[in-house]
Amino acid sequence: MPFVVLGAVIAGILEEFLPQDFITKLLPKPAVPAVMIGALLGLLFPMCECGIVVVMRRLLRKGLPLSCCIAYMLAGPIINGVVIFSTWIAFQPHQLGREMVGLRVGLGFAVAVVTGLVVHLQWRKYGNALLTPLAIPPVAIEPAAPTAPAGGVAAPAPPKQSLFARMGNISSTALHDFVDIMVFLILGSVLAALARSYITQDEIEVLSRDQAFLTIPAMMLLAFLMCLCSEADAFVAASFTKMHLSAKTAFLVFGPMLDLKLVLMYTRVFRLRLIVTIAVSVTILSLVMCVALHLVYQANGWSGLPPGAAAQSSGP
Repeated sequence: MPFVVLGAVIAGILEEFLPQDFITKLLPKPAVPAVMIGALLGLLFPMCECGIVVVMRRLLRKGLPLSCCIAYMLAGPIINGVVIFSTWIAFQPHQLGREMVGLRVGLGFAVAVVTGLVVHLQWRKYGNALLTPLAIPPVAIEPAAPTAPAGGVAAPAPPKQSLFARMGNISSTALHDFVDIMVFLILGSVLAALARSYITQDEIEVLSRDQAFLTIPAMMLLAFLMCLCSEADAFVAASFTKMHLSAKTAFLVFGPMLDLKLVLMYTRVFRLRLIVTIAVSVTILSLVMCVALHLVYQANGWSGLPPGAAAQSSGP
């Protein structure tokens, strides 16, 4: 809930103070560099996935291209200072801090950028039909030039709002976004609690030991059902000490991009076609990249385990 509140407040500030098309003017015209910049916006607007949807929706309504918004929404919960530091802290006792940070940030960036480019192709074909009415950017209307009356004196410009009035506007926008998104966060949390009561870490570790390649999709499914915050999920992943590093990476990359509560939140912003596009793209890319990572470790003879666990697994 604190992160949803923070996201709602940031969204209100963006709505009140950020001029229409301001960010668009700063972005390069080509889609690829624009989407890559969008994936790095989490360094400026650090949010976990619980609050990033409302911030993304306001940026979308302020003129940020949909492909850049998607890249920010997917990568923002991974590529920000708080999550990077928490991932390092979680894995440093296992001597995997730098390795896991590099893999999580690198793969998260790649998945977000490629998915953003896929969405860009969809946008060129379907346009605003991919969005719900709440997310469609308003049509920018050029202000009319002041006309001079008969006496030759121009009409005065409308008075600027006071700071108190603008703070009221921010509060109103934040409250609307908070109520709008909390319903889906609560419902997703209930479903996640039910899922966690039936899936144990012991079952996952047995699967990791007996069927290494099945562990990657299994951890992705676990991340989807558990709905963990990206600022805390690294500590859960680090607790699977006998699990290969590729499966942990799948858990840490896939979870902040797609889980039960996020799918429910997406329905307030995206139409079904766009939700399916995002889900399929994120799932396939995460799975393929993490399987490739596992094969790279296997080909080079790297254990992909903490030093203690690697010694135990190589023993008699």
